Amino acid sequence: MLFWSYSVNPRPHYPLVVTGVNFLSYVRGRRSGRPRRTTPEVEPYIVLQARRNRRQTAGEIARHTTQETGRPISRFTVARRLHGGGLFARRPVRCVPLTPDHRRRRCLWFREHRNWRDNEWGRVLFTDESRFSLSSDSHRFLIWRERGSCNHSSNIIERDRGAMGLQFLFMDDNAPYHRTVAAKQLLQSEDIERMDWPARSPDLNPIENVWDFLGRRLAARTLPPVTIRELRLALQDEWAAMSQQLIDTLILSMGRRCETCLAVRGDHIPY
Repeated sequence: MLFWSYSVNPRPHYPLVVTGVNFLSYVRGRRSGRPRRTTPEVEPYIVLQARRNRRQTAGEIARHTTQETGRPISRFTVARRLHGGGLFARRPVRCVPLTPDHRRRRCLWFREHRNWRDNEWGRVLFTDESRFSLSSDSHRFLIWRERGSCNHSSNIIERDRGAMGLQFLFMDDNAPYHRTVAAKQLLQSEDIERMDWPARSPDLNPIENVWDFLGRRLAARTLPPVTIRELRLALQDEWAAMSQQLIDTLILSMGRRCETCLAVRGDHIPY
């Protein structure tokens, strides 16, 4: 608590003097209201359950704690205790597993491209696929994690629009169907140069951020699409309304992505 005392000297040529006094100690009185449903011994146990299995829901932790202690506890109480322990429900980061060889090859690729200029990145045609559904994703789940720990190994699960001139580099993610004989013959017949790309590197591809942007725009629509045709038209509208500045910003982030990946020795990066 902070109290301010004011004293004014009677002589006019002295200024107003303000002094501050801090009272840091106080006596805590008894709290009113309902008693806590959990004891100090049970609360660390709740946090420990979430850390051991981060995919457990608050309801599952509540049922398990009730069985162990014999005292009923709600999922809302569990969520509050987890928040007090620094754990919050967040969507997990989906990353493909990386072997030491993958990390080594990623580092080599980043060293080769870390000094590319903006105009060189601007001629790359980034490609990838994404899924958009009319219904909500029933396979989506949350995990309990601390703030700022989205790329920690325990919180990871494994899993265009661009200016295209006469000379461009075609980027793909090394999927098997991109390496078929028919695909290679098609690119050769069109004189399209394929860009060398490190395997298992969706975190490097800026078009992944574009898919996330489109998904958020669709979810924010007042009238969501209910048919396949409406979904296709909605995606086309949102794609056309996407600002070129967003695309340019994502492309120009490639230099930072290279530096970040080198800093973590080829591991996953937060993009």
